[in-house]
Amino acid sequence: MAPENIASFIDTNLSAARFAEYLADPQRAILTAQQDGRIIGYAMLIRGVAEDADVQRAVHIRPAAELSKMYVLPDYHGAGVATALMNLALATAEQWGVRSVWLGVNQANQRAQRFYIKSGFTISGTRTFQVGARRESDYVMVCGLH
Repeated sequence: MAPENIASFIDTNLSAARFAEYLADPQRAILTAQQDGRIIGYAMLIRGVAEDADVQRAVHIRPAAELSKMYVLPDYHGAGVATALMNLALATAEQWGVRSVWLGVNQANQRAQRFYIKSGFTISGTRTFQVGARRESDYVMVCGLH
């Protein structure tokens, strides 16, 4: 991805102002992993299924929630932080009463795909979306809940 496209995505979706909106939105949950009072990872759940037609076709189990974001600082990769965040996200979704969690993952990001498969997700479709000037392609993955 070109640096200007990454910068555009960050400005649009990951700014302090956007996070203030996310935190105030009752349809979202921001979950954090912390060490020594420092956030080392986070995940964001959103109730529902995106209006995108490709996502609508891919997410068959309803009601659903989206695992919209999940990031862990690189120094903590492989330390169990992502697994703990995922477990918390799935437990939160279950508390909401949804029957599945879905996410989009870049088709080239095999490491993330392996993690999501290990966490119980399966590929159920594809979607495309715009990041800056570039069109990106994701797999849509879904995890059914108990």
